[in-house]
Amino acid sequence: MKTLCKLEHMSKEQITDLIKRRLPEAGLINTALKGVQLFRVTKAMPCMPAVYEPTVVAILSGRKEAVLDCNHHVYGSDRYLLCPMTLPVEAGAPQASEADPLLGVVITLDPRMMRELTMDIAAAARDNRQPRDSAPAALALAAWDTRFTEALLRLLMLLDNPIDLEVLGPGRRRELCYAVLMGEAGAAAKRAFGIGNEIARTIDYLSNHLNEQVSINDMADHVGMSRAVFHRRFKEATTLSPIQFMKSMRLNAAAMKIVKGKAVSEAAWAVGYQSSSQFSREFKRMYGQSPRQWGGAAHLPDNSGFWGGP
Repeated sequence: MKTLCKLEHMSKEQITDLIKRRLPEAGLINTALKGVQLFRVTKAMPCMPAVYEPTVVAILSGRKEAVLDCNHHVYGSDRYLLCPMTLPVEAGAPQASEADPLLGVVITLDPRMMRELTMDIAAAARDNRQPRDSAPAALALAAWDTRFTEALLRLLMLLDNPIDLEVLGPGRRRELCYAVLMGEAGAAAKRAFGIGNEIARTIDYLSNHLNEQVSINDMADHVGMSRAVFHRRFKEATTLSPIQFMKSMRLNAAAMKIVKGKAVSEAAWAVGYQSSSQFSREFKRMYGQSPRQWGGAAHLPDNSGFWGGP
């Protein structure tokens, strides 16, 4: 056990050195590995609206926070975050500083790969049960284990060799996804990507149709459920009712567009609001500021390159 802990510690140190080497200044960068980003935050960032996609966030230094429906998920180098479905959250790094920077890795999950691995694991375990009565967890925290730590290190080491990256990249991403599925957050991942993942599929559908008027009946019909059963299972999975979820998704997406410079009317239209006055009322009710006040007050920290999410 001591040997394993020592190996994990050494691997984490290697990952930390790799991030520092590639990101000596604060910022968020895309790497040559598809769907893999590195970030470094050196100024405190209050929690702000964000939309998470299916993602794993691994912290090597400092602490990060994600808030969903008033539930605070705080994590650092002891636990990583799994977000198995698209979610409207508030996220930030309230404690980041020059002395204690936030360093980490974001891995966007490929739903197709996760579904295939989930089925492969079930087949190998000869487990044909269908967890239809168990809704996927909206956010899950998992302890770093040896399998996950080594898989992450092996994936990031590919950045030092373009040929290795090209040839081995897909396999190493698959290895990391497998580590997540076999780790502490594996149950949440399997429920989201395996058989019986109706809520995750509904959320995926909704996130791709934010600018359309989608009703609860439309969503329930999309996955073949009655309205009552769908409403119950949706709230079990996300802690929000379908109506609350849709409103949060739309307003969070709009807030992100406004803070990045988009006009208020354009942001409202892009997320399905046909009435500017209704949009302004609901926006102020949620964030305590009008959209115009929000656009004038909210800004990215000068040296972070990293706002809210992932």
